[in-house]
Amino acid sequence: MRFFSPKTLLHVEGAVMLIVAVFTFWMTQGNWILFAMLLLAPDLAMLGYLGGPRVGAATYNLFHTYLLPAVLLVLSVPAFSSWMMHVALIWFAHIGGDRLLGYGLKYATAFKDTHLQHV
Repeated sequence: MRFFSPKTLLHVEGAVMLIVAVFTFWMTQGNWILFAMLLLAPDLAMLGYLGGPRVGAATYNLFHTYLLPAVLLVLSVPAFSSWMMHVALIWFAHIGGDRLLGYGLKYATAFKDTHLQHV
């Protein structure tokens, strides 16, 4: 049952996150120009690799886990902030898209070593 392999489930999970984030963004009338401008913004964390593979992996992973956008989404509620919510949804969409395409969290050994595969 290859469908239930951890790697396949992580790809499916990414697809679901991408779809839910984009759908929610649409339902909350998000600005699609903002979406296009920020969709790849988390990849700026790759600049951490200028400090070496350990710093790069830590920086990249910090911006490619669901933790920070989840905190931003939660904070958007008491702040009544639609822009914070929309940024969080864009961030979720980015991470979900990465997982769907097979880009995982990085190991400190090399940029190409991820929890999903060797890219």
